[in-house]
Amino acid sequence: MDSDPSLRQLLTLVIGSIGLGYLLYGRKQAHAVALGCGVLLMVVPYGISHLPALVAIALLLMVLPFLLHRFLV
Repeated sequence: MDSDPSLRQLLTLVIGSIGLGYLLYGRKQAHAVALGCGVLLMVVPYGISHLPALVAIALLLMVLPFLLHRFLV
């Protein structure tokens, strides 16, 4: 099943924009996990072609800083 290319472009744009937000926040607050997740959120959409996997990985990367802060601090 091939996915719609416009949906893929939209998801890449949204995930990359969220990644930019995480990157800027992590740099300003010196929060290494948010910084790393931001970089990964901007890079991952270019390496994963399967949309459900892309969404799952992106959601995991978005939640990871909160989970680590909640359970490790």
